[in-house]
Amino acid sequence: QVQLVESGGGLVQAGGSLRLSCAGSGRAFDTLHVGWFRQTPGKEREFVGSINWNGGTIYYADSVKGRFTVSRDNAKDVMYLQMDSLKPEDTAVYLCAAAPYRGTRDRLGPLEYNYWGQGTQVTVSS
Repeated sequence: QVQLVESGGGLVQAGGSLRLSCAGSGRAFDTLHVGWFRQTPGKEREFVGSINWNGGTIYYADSVKGRFTVSRDNAKDVMYLQMDSLKPEDTAVYLCAAAPYRGTRDRLGPLEYNYWGQGTQVTVSS
């Protein structure tokens, strides 16, 4: 069983930055394809970005491309989400997710992620 714990959320002004972390345990981190999603009340869970098992392929949603950066450190069992130039519409609960996948696809669908964290709140004020 894989456990994922997010941290680093908080309140920030528009234009500011935050870095989220997702710590994994329970399985070798380098066997996992991992991703970030975000959720706001009344809306469907939205894909933010993902990174494959060795960090060689990273994929972003158009809404965050150029502002957010996904990375991972398999030696530390951690994935990161660096968020710059934040906007009020980025306000959401951010969740990390993982799937035991080391194939050639660069992106997985939300239903293909087996494990989810509890989320961390990010609030961007205008």
